[in-house]
Amino acid sequence: MTHVAVTGAAGYIGSRVVYQLQRDHPDWELTAIDNFYLGDIRQIGDVEVDHVDIRHRDQLEEALAGADVVLHLAAISGVDDCEDHPDLAYEVNVVGTNNVAWFCKKTGAALGFPFSMAVIGDPTAFPITVEMERDPLNWYGRTKVLGESAIEDFAQDAFPAHLFMVSNLYGGHEIDGTEVSKGTVINFFVNRALAGEPLTVYEPGTQARNFVHVKDVANAFCLSVEKLVKERAAGVTGVQKFEVASDEDPGVMEVAELVQSIAGEELGVDVEVKLVENPRSGETMVEEFGVDTSAVRDRLGWESKQSVQESIRELLTRP
Repeated sequence: MTHVAVTGAAGYIGSRVVYQLQRDHPDWELTAIDNFYLGDIRQIGDVEVDHVDIRHRDQLEEALAGADVVLHLAAISGVDDCEDHPDLAYEVNVVGTNNVAWFCKKTGAALGFPFSMAVIGDPTAFPITVEMERDPLNWYGRTKVLGESAIEDFAQDAFPAHLFMVSNLYGGHEIDGTEVSKGTVINFFVNRALAGEPLTVYEPGTQARNFVHVKDVANAFCLSVEKLVKERAAGVTGVQKFEVASDEDPGVMEVAELVQSIAGEELGVDVEVKLVENPRSGETMVEEFGVDTSAVRDRLGWESKQSVQESIRELLTRP
């Protein structure tokens, strides 16, 4: 029986991944763990999410025992959260990731791990690829570079690993009647519109982002797990890297105005958009954000299926 373990399983992406793996592979054994720092999903179908802190290696290895694949999604993922709690970000994103990778090196379990496009900083060319130089502008990006580097070292001649450079997430999904979301840019604008509050856009507003739906990202990870099961059985080792993004990279002001327009059409409300001073020093400032997704499409058979416009409409009109 294939045994897959997911860290960060109570969170935004992790809960969707466990849901999809359970749906698509009911015969697999699934282990779901989280320390519930932010995620609050305790049960996903028949799978209980166990309280495990990845910073505690003995506890972690006991929870992961017997896993063929570990999908490591646990992280302090917000730029602001990492800046406000730098020690915690280091312990989770660096020490915790090293603990997971060390387990895989000792046991031969395959590993899937996402890092953010924050590792690139301000791109100097487009489309963005995983081969670009790492030059993060913030502590979150730096911790992800350290995690990426550790997995590269541990995986060599030891286990197969898929590393994913993921663009900006948005959207939501449902677990057993509970809506799961996160305060990403698009979700933030939608929630402000629903509350009748102004949509605040940080200056200059032209900064572009590539947006990809959480369901699409979760699907990429599930396809990766299926591939890793086969690669582990075939004795493959080392790291493969993939970009996970859509073909939509609007500026932040453009997104706010889209939410404003759809809110007017669907809800009959007049939402104000305000340009405000940017409090962030470590923010990527580019006016395009194209990403080369050929690797994930060709090697994993993945494609982005959700559109920003229709997802905004769905979020604004949900019951």
